[in-house]
Amino acid sequence: MKISVIGCGYLGAVHAATLASMGHSVVGIDVDAAKVDQLGRGLAPFFEPGLDELLRDGRTTGRLKFSTDFAAAAGAQVHFLCVGTPQSKTSDGADLTFLVAAAGALLPHLARGAVVVGKSTVPVGTVDMLRDVLAERPDVQLGWNPEFLRQGTAVKDTLVPDRLVYGVEGGRAAAFNPGTGAPRGVTAALDAVYEPLLNAGIPRLVCNFATAELIKSAANAYLATKVSFINAIAELCDASGADVAELSEAMGMDPRIGNRYMHAGLGFGGGCLPKDIRSLRSQAAALGVEPVNDLMGIVDAVNVRQRIRTVSLAEELCGGTVSGRAISVLGAAFKPETDDIRDSPALDVAARLAAAGAHVTVTDPKAVNHAWLRYPQLRFEASASRALEGAELVLLLTEWDEYRRLCPAVAGGLVRRRVVLDARNVLDAAAWLAEGWTVRGLGTNPGGTNPGGASQASDRLTAK
Repeated sequence: MKISVIGCGYLGAVHAATLASMGHSVVGIDVDAAKVDQLGRGLAPFFEPGLDELLRDGRTTGRLKFSTDFAAAAGAQVHFLCVGTPQSKTSDGADLTFLVAAAGALLPHLARGAVVVGKSTVPVGTVDMLRDVLAERPDVQLGWNPEFLRQGTAVKDTLVPDRLVYGVEGGRAAAFNPGTGAPRGVTAALDAVYEPLLNAGIPRLVCNFATAELIKSAANAYLATKVSFINAIAELCDASGADVAELSEAMGMDPRIGNRYMHAGLGFGGGCLPKDIRSLRSQAAALGVEPVNDLMGIVDAVNVRQRIRTVSLAEELCGGTVSGRAISVLGAAFKPETDDIRDSPALDVAARLAAAGAHVTVTDPKAVNHAWLRYPQLRFEASASRALEGAELVLLLTEWDEYRRLCPAVAGGLVRRRVVLDARNVLDAAAWLAEGWTVRGLGTNPGGTNPGGASQASDRLTAK
């Protein structure tokens, strides 16, 4: 099939490349000429494992092209809208300006009977807005196909998804021919797009527009709720002397609960979960559904509180104040395997420490170049070893594998004080304790010492 993908940011670039890898002829369209040029040369403008290889393959086969001209979409049978829907600058709701503009720009280039499919995460009622934009083309069909990719595993999530969701006019009852049960309209078009995935057994759910619009936000809100729940319990563990790692392990053995997203730590960030729970909260408030509004407010507040708690623990580990202290932060991206720093918990904590007077050095395997322009008050090092030199406190804030695997003896030879705050609870605490480190986590205290006395204890363990 000939397919256009409108918007070549994180979602669109991955979607275009994976569709081309399935054998379709794909054109990606974006207004950012520099981004289009880079993608056209087979290079992703952001770090995502496996994407560069797909882009180069699409370029080699000729199945994947990029353009700034919407006219390049002419003749396509299916058009995917993948533009950003960021949080509004004036409210918690989503800003749909880019989405509506993209649909309007695409309108003159739609072939008769074309299918326009939204993939962006949007609030309920967005399809009605797009209907108005496309009103002069009653022959064009509209659908919604929410995405569920995760940064760091986006290529795999797109090629081997957990499920495919189609939002269509009239919902499931209208999506199939009576009697034969054969798919029709948008359902048939999307089945043709995703034929390799359906043949591989990927489940497909057909639903109405409102359901499709809500699914991604609801799924992200549930995951965020699990994260915030275990992080709230981690604070209770700190207050009571319990260990949240052992507690969450036991909880996860209950099949009704499961162990995914039950790992206590610094909390979530990025361009999706925070935005989506605030958007869901805004939608709930507008519709008068106060329980959802209240619950999402609590989830958001707990997540932000984890950052404040991390700063407070850093102050305790420095004897009550971080002012004048040399602090090394391991991690700048909001999660490992990406260079995305949007709403990064690590950088938020680093900035708070710097505002309190600390001399903060941040390192990250991929995100340093993005971060140093946004945070001039921080010092950045590409090398973890350089970042650790002379540190009086080390904070592990993004759980990259290379930080999990740090040798505590080698690290101890670089720092001034062997004190580490593992805000992701991923280090082998026993190994670090054996090398004379004071180790603290969130909801866990591997050293078994009073947090208030950690500063004095760590002074006696200063590396030689």
